[in-house]
Order: sequence, then structure tokens, then C-alpha cells
Amino acid sequence: MKRKALDIKESPQVKRQKEPVPDYCDVQTRKNDNGNILWPASSEAIEIARDYLRECAAAKAKTLIVPDKDADGLDAGVIIHRTLTALGAEASSIDVHLVGKGKSIHDEEEREAMSAKNPKYIIVVDQGSRPAPPVVDDPDVKSLIIDHHLSDDFPKDAKVVSACHYPPVATSSLLTYEICKTLHPDIASSCGYLCVMGTHGDLGNTLKWDPPFPDMKEVFKTHTKKATNDAVSLLNARKSPPPSLASSGLINTARRTSKFDVISAWSALLSATSPKEILTNPRLLSARAEINEEVERQTHTAPKFSKDGKIAVFRIHSAAQVHPVIATRWAGHLKSSKLEIVLVANSGYLPGMVNFSCRIARCARNRDPPVNIISSLKAVADLDTTDLVQRMGESFARGHKEASGGIILEKEFEELMVLMKVGEKPDPAEESGEKVVKTKTKTKTVEKSPQKNTLSNYFGKKS
Repeated sequence: MKRKALDIKESPQVKRQKEPVPDYCDVQTRKNDNGNILWPASSEAIEIARDYLRECAAAKAKTLIVPDKDADGLDAGVIIHRTLTALGAEASSIDVHLVGKGKSIHDEEEREAMSAKNPKYIIVVDQGSRPAPPVVDDPDVKSLIIDHHLSDDFPKDAKVVSACHYPPVATSSLLTYEICKTLHPDIASSCGYLCVMGTHGDLGNTLKWDPPFPDMKEVFKTHTKKATNDAVSLLNARKSPPPSLASSGLINTARRTSKFDVISAWSALLSATSPKEILTNPRLLSARAEINEEVERQTHTAPKFSKDGKIAVFRIHSAAQVHPVIATRWAGHLKSSKLEIVLVANSGYLPGMVNFSCRIARCARNRDPPVNIISSLKAVADLDTTDLVQRMGESFARGHKEASGGIILEKEFEELMVLMKVGEKPDPAEESGEKVVKTKTKTKTVEKSPQKNTLSNYFGKKS
């Protein structure tokens, strides 16, 4: 008698539901006693900034705009320039100071360079902040700081409007736009695309622009998302972007090159009247090609992990500012139940220094409690029993909770890596040859994947 073949049915694989990634605006806002939303900064600070800009334009005196080098800072700077001229200031009385490579506005040589231009008004935008003397030494110079980086300390005697404590935290270009758009009827139409470019440059092109962010539908009718985001890509020196991500990245490419050519990005923004004009700028296109090539060359560096598995560290050596780009890229790809932070350290950007950028891994964005890069970096540094924290100074763990980094001496960076226990194997109790995947119905053991196209192969590729 013949035996019947067994009817074997493969148990259907349960599709793993992707956890929804919350939109940037999906946060609890601050409200006043009347229940009104407090955003993008305190009402008092916003009015102080508006009064300052009105006074500055009416004085027709020498004004110096000091924007940060990225798309957010440069777009905010151009919004201020257009607002002042709309209010009656002469364009010839407005100058720009672009901080040098690896420098900050607090460095003495930068303070002297700003003073040498003999301004009566100085507007500092998106530079981050810390306790410091006045922006310049001349007591007759009036300073305004517009920022969104996490800080409660600012240069002495400056007027300040900061978005850092008013979630969802506005970018500097968005904060500037909200300050300026009520000062003249032309600002909303002439600067809306600048606001979008700067904001997408910092927060990405998937932003939904939900309240309390302003409704930008009219901007996207006039200037398509494709053109706007393509320009961001040139400004920010991202890799050639997808169709929906083009104008703001182009602006950032020039400052990422080894030549640190920020002035080309500023000039392109200042002279353009739409994102499309930026897309044909030959210098920015050349810079993007240079950065794309360098990112591709550096991005195959293999990571090492902290002993607890929470931090992935990539070490590169490049004269170009590609470490933030690579950090953002790998933050979107590396996955682990323990991984929280991707850190890319560049020992070739400034002699004797390590410039490093940190991003929250995409797989850790919904963790509870939320990952805070600044707190995590400081917690590691606090493990030191000597004076490491003091030696690293004010350029360590600056920026945002979600995107931070620093510029420190090579020796101090190596000490930090030792404290992180980078490259050390986990304790035997934490190691396992098998990966356990938990489902709602049962726990199953997953054998090693037969897949040949692995991260190990990728990192082993020759550049």
C-alpha cells in the first residue's frame, strides 16, 4: 500500500507591523493661563525682536547679520535682510559676517572681525549659545540673538528670542519668519519659501506642517516641494536627493567642502527670488558633486559599538564636513534593540581636533523615555574622575537633544571613547549566539540568516 504524502502547510508568517514614526509636530505644546498655545517663543521675546528690527531699519545705520553656515541659518539671515530693506533700510548698510571654519562667534578673532566692520546693530542667527561676553566689546553696539538650540545662557547685554523651550521647537528660519512676517505685508510671499527651505534643511522633507507650524500650502503652490527641497539638498550638501527633496540641500554643499565656501551659498540665496534659481548655480552644483564623492568614499567605514550597545561609533578622516551627513545616513539604517545613538567622528576636518556628529537611530525614536543625546554624552563624560569635562570645554555636547556633537582635542576624544568602552565585548551574560524575536503569540528562536548581502560585506567594500 502506498503511503500518502503528508500535507505540509507552512505556517503563515506574521507580518511585523511597522511602528508609526510620530510627526515632529505631534508633541505637547506649552499654553498660558488662558489656554492659548505659546509658540514659537515667548510673546514678550518676539515683540522685543520686532521692536529691535523696526529700530534697526529706521536708524539706517550699519547692520551686521551673522547667520550660521547651514540652510537654516542662511535662510533666516536672508529673511532678516529682506525684512530690513522692506522696512526702509538701505541694502548698502547691511553686511554679513560668516564665521570661519571650526570657529564660533565667541572666539576672539571672530569678535574682532565683527568689530572691524563697525556695525551699530548685530543680528546673530542660529549660532547656538553659551555664557559669553557681549558679542563685541563696543558698548554702543546693540545685539539681537535669534536661536533654537538648547541653551539658557547667552552673550551679555544681548536681546534674545529663543525657541528651544517651546515645542515643537521651531527652526531658526521658521522662528525668524514668524517674527518678521507681520512687520511688512510682502514678507510672507517673498520669504515663505526661505522658511520652508531652512526648516526642511533641519527637520527633513517629510515634515507635515501641522499646527502650530504655519500653513504653507500657498508657498507650495508657488514653489513646488521638489524645487524647494532640491535647493535644500544643494545648500546642505546631501547626496543627490529624491524628487521631493531638492533646494535646501544645495545651499549646504558649499560649506561642507574642504574650502568651506559659505559665501557662495549666501550670495546664491540673497540674489535668488525662487528655489529654481538656486538649482542652476554652477558653484553649488560643483560642490554637491564633490561632497557626494567624499560621502561615498567615507561611508563604508565599519562601526564599533559601546559595550552596552547603545552607541555606534564611526571613525573617518576627511577635510570635508561629511560627518553629519554620514551620521544621518547610518541613523536611518542601523537597527538594534539596544542602539540609541550613531556617532561619526572626523579627525581630518581641523588639525589636532575631532569633530563629531551624533544622531538618534531611527529604531530608537519611539523609545520611552526619549533618547536625549546631550544628556547621554554628558553622562558618559561624568564617568571621568579627573578634569575631562573642563578640558573639553563649551564645544562638547552642544546643539539639540536629537542632533548634537562637539569639537574637542584628539586626546580628549580618545578618553571619551575609553569611558564609552567602545570596542569592548558585552559581558557573557548579555551575549547570545541566537537572536530572540518576541511576538504576541509565542517566542521563537531565529537561526542565523543565510543572506549573503550583509552589513559586513558592505563595510568591506573598497572605496
